[in-house]
Amino acid sequence: MTPTDRAAALRALHRPGEPLLLPNAWDAGSARAVARAGFPAVATSSGAVAESLGHADGEATPVAAMLDAVARVAAAVEVPVTADIERGYGLGPAELAERLLATGAVGCNIEDSDPRTGELVDVAEQAALIAALRSAAGPDLVINARVDVFLRATGDPGAGFDEAVHRARRYRSAGADCVYPIVLARPTLIRQFVEAVDAPVNVLARPGVPVPAELARLGVARVSYGSGVYEVARAAADRLLAAVRDGHDPFAAHG
Repeated sequence: MTPTDRAAALRALHRPGEPLLLPNAWDAGSARAVARAGFPAVATSSGAVAESLGHADGEATPVAAMLDAVARVAAAVEVPVTADIERGYGLGPAELAERLLATGAVGCNIEDSDPRTGELVDVAEQAALIAALRSAAGPDLVINARVDVFLRATGDPGAGFDEAVHRARRYRSAGADCVYPIVLARPTLIRQFVEAVDAPVNVLARPGVPVPAELARLGVARVSYGSGVYEVARAAADRLLAAVRDGHDPFAAHG
């Protein structure tokens, strides 16, 4: 398929009520495992990729290293790939679109807070970035606009709801295909958000979040697992290594 075909295929997988499940990968091997398990697309996790390369999350990974990792993932699988690019690693939208598409990815997450300070970016500035990215990439890139308002909320889980809806609508109007209110977890708020933004909505799967079947009933179109799969795999490796260190058979539990 051409990049345009791959992007169209990825875009078509965003179906409210029948969400695209994305257990995020971090390298070629994990990407192949995701595809082999039958998932129709592969997403990367910036945090998992960064740690696997020896860096911290928050755009501490050199941009060339991050894009090289995305390219290896895209080359390893036949299904469409969408990449977590944080806020673009300091690249302008035209260069970001060009270099990202050159990796073979046809989708991206882009967040609306500064990874270095954690502060939310002005909504007009973020909408302009998304519009410029859309203009530069055309239809070949599926843009998932992350809304970071709920990352800043304290106490009331509904704090900032109106601001999050406002941002999501602005990003959708600017050209985003999907909006991602990261860490939004309460079922009633998820449903209200889905109804308010009139766009495909991505939810982060984590402890305390409804299971995919319930998220489907709430109208969610995409479910990401972030660095969760990587963290579980790393924990399993830690247990195996501890068994080796302590003189036990590390494979006993696996028959």
